[in-house]
Amino acid sequence: MLDEAEIANYHEIDDAQETKTKNETSLQHGTIRGSNVSSSFNDFLLKPELVRFVMDFGFEHPSEVQRQSIPQAILGTDIVCQAKSGMGKTTVFILATLQQLKPVDGQVSVLVLCHTSNLAFSIRHEYERFCKYMSAVKVLAFVGGLPIKNHENILKNNCPHIVVGTLGRILTLARSKALNLHYVKHFIIDECDRVLEPLDMRRDIHEIFKMTPQEKQVLMFSALNKQIRPVCKEFMRYPMEIYIDDESKLTPHIGRADHFGTKGLALTFISDESDATILNEVQRRVEMHITESPYNIDAATYMEKR
Repeated sequence: MLDEAEIANYHEIDDAQETKTKNETSLQHGTIRGSNVSSSFNDFLLKPELVRFVMDFGFEHPSEVQRQSIPQAILGTDIVCQAKSGMGKTTVFILATLQQLKPVDGQVSVLVLCHTSNLAFSIRHEYERFCKYMSAVKVLAFVGGLPIKNHENILKNNCPHIVVGTLGRILTLARSKALNLHYVKHFIIDECDRVLEPLDMRRDIHEIFKMTPQEKQVLMFSALNKQIRPVCKEFMRYPMEIYIDDESKLTPHIGRADHFGTKGLALTFISDESDATILNEVQRRVEMHITESPYNIDAATYMEKR
């Protein structure tokens, strides 16, 4: 069994002055708002293959969590991020890892851990979608309930660069040496409070973590509770902490069509002055303009052309 003390030892740093300096300059909650954001996906200076994908799918304005996270994530910074569902957290770690990825045959560079099979398959699908112009990148999901021999054969004969999986199956494959984690450069846990709160699952995470190199990027995303934040940071070195507060949680949902497409179809009903104030704040935050509904709406002009 592994405990928190072993994680602390795992991150020992000889130079105490370096620790002091970095702690003094590390980014904390509230210091990354304002000017340290991007209003367009073009501002992220992504590699050409990702730029083509972004243009194809009509992505325009990143959400608040994306504006704050992506610029540092693509530089390899460790990040712990708390944000509500639907705010685009998955896009953050997919873009960040693909931007940095240099695929090597037979080596797993990215490991994404999930608490359910459905989430693992969903993330794998999103990776495949973003890899539209990165055909050399292989992504596979490994979850429980499927024949483990099949997974072992895949890892032996067609090893992916990006592995997404449930905790139990990944641990089993790693223990048997079928899954080699010695080359992992990006360690990601999505909905991490689900796997870090139970102590037995936390021990399993520790065991997997110890199988990866010390020098790697660690990204954790979820609607984190305050109690689990220190646990997340045990796995990181001088992380950027991004906590999207309740005041801003409505923004990405109302402005979602404008974030991810050139044209969206949504009706927002204003019943009183308070609603109007909220809507105006949403427009200001996401840099968009919501017009009055036309008398006649041709829905066909708003649908994705296939």
